[in-house]
Amino acid sequence: MPHANELLTELGSALVRGSLTDASLLAQTSQSPSVPILPEANVVKVGGQSMIDRGKAAVFPLLDELVDNLSRHQMIIGTGAGTRARHAYSVGMDLGLPTGVLSVLGTFVSMQNARMLHYLLAKHGIPFIEPIQFPQLPLYLAERKAVIFFGMPPYTFWQQNPTVGRIPPHRTDTGSYLVSECFGTRSMIYVKDEDGLYTADPKKDKNAKFIPRITTQELKEKDLGDVVIERAVLDLMENAQHSRQVQIINGLVPGNLTRALAGEAVGTVITAD
Repeated sequence: MPHANELLTELGSALVRGSLTDASLLAQTSQSPSVPILPEANVVKVGGQSMIDRGKAAVFPLLDELVDNLSRHQMIIGTGAGTRARHAYSVGMDLGLPTGVLSVLGTFVSMQNARMLHYLLAKHGIPFIEPIQFPQLPLYLAERKAVIFFGMPPYTFWQQNPTVGRIPPHRTDTGSYLVSECFGTRSMIYVKDEDGLYTADPKKDKNAKFIPRITTQELKEKDLGDVVIERAVLDLMENAQHSRQVQIINGLVPGNLTRALAGEAVGTVITAD
């Protein structure tokens, strides 16, 4: 029988012999393409403060639209944390808790929102899943066409410290995006309460201008004071292999989600290219 090392590819042999801090060796690991695992699925992140906190008037029409699209699209539905997480962050910071513990608090609020949407969609057979159940995700999508998960990445205590302050930098926008990137999904759609990206917060500045399309580099160069999605998403997009475009739509406008799922350029499209 051949020796175990003789069965290794050239790259495999180099990884066995080399150091994982060697930049030239690491560069070789990107020579073969990464396989999109769920190329027909769409990640749909439902904003916590922008949508769920508005209650029935905002949530019920959006849920009806999600159900209407079950026959046409696979959807991995993530939830934001919203105002209740901000309250928890405020109390936690007053008590002197570190960023990792604040991340735990935000995770449970996002989970509460996911469970509420799950109960409202239970009659359609759409399951709620936690990170440990993600290996079953393909089966759920094949059987029910959609699942619901909480958007916070499961870093909990392992959340990195932000450059400024103590609020966890990787929150629900980031967690939802990482699912899209990892599984190589067809699209990453953020459902907010604004038409998309503006030069300023349109709720506070009537002179804010709408931006229908922009690259991550152009957006960073603008150095806007307010950005409609977490800035960590923009950083992650620049090194992405699959999810190099995200779309932000106004979920309060009926039909916007349907149009986005159909591939229309509704709202704002941000690309890494």
